[in-house]
Amino acid sequence: MNIGVLGGTFDPIHLGHLLVAEEARARLDLAEVLFVPAGEPWLKANNAISPAQHRLEMVRLAIAGEAYFKLSAMEIERAGPTYTVDTIAELQARLGAGDELFFILGWDNLNQLPQWREPSRLIKLCRLVAVPRVDFALPELSSLEAAIPGLSQRVIRLDEPRVDVNASEIRRRVARGLSISRLVPEAVERYIIENKLYARE
Repeated sequence: MNIGVLGGTFDPIHLGHLLVAEEARARLDLAEVLFVPAGEPWLKANNAISPAQHRLEMVRLAIAGEAYFKLSAMEIERAGPTYTVDTIAELQARLGAGDELFFILGWDNLNQLPQWREPSRLIKLCRLVAVPRVDFALPELSSLEAAIPGLSQRVIRLDEPRVDVNASEIRRRVARGLSISRLVPEAVERYIIENKLYARE
């Protein structure tokens, strides 16, 4: 069984995340895609992010009724900074024989992979699925291979979907009182309004 893993701060989760998850699921014949909201993402240690319970609830609302999408709170429940390699190792330990993990990340994050914790160990634990990010070029695997030997055999680069939605723009729109109805699921929009999230950014 092939299982996709999509991590992120999800602050908030938006339609782009859902589109990416569905594209990867369909293209790679994944049995399910596991959404894993970050607890304390070390790369965003200096950024203010919404409390974990809000981000977790927004993901739950966004994927409700989606048969192939699941939610995991494992990173939020783990104390201390969040590292992808720890999450993937924990998931890998739960898998059955023949099961494989596919970690979904953006082209921009693939370029940053040499700065991540234990990238060589990470690529042994899972396959990487790199999806387009608007304004970011397709990563050059040759330079990444020099930094992380064996990477090019462990990465799948998708050319679709090209999603022009990002969470920081959604937060800015909410702060300015603008509509986000075509950027996030309806239930997520209601949750943001009811809980007054991002209103004073």
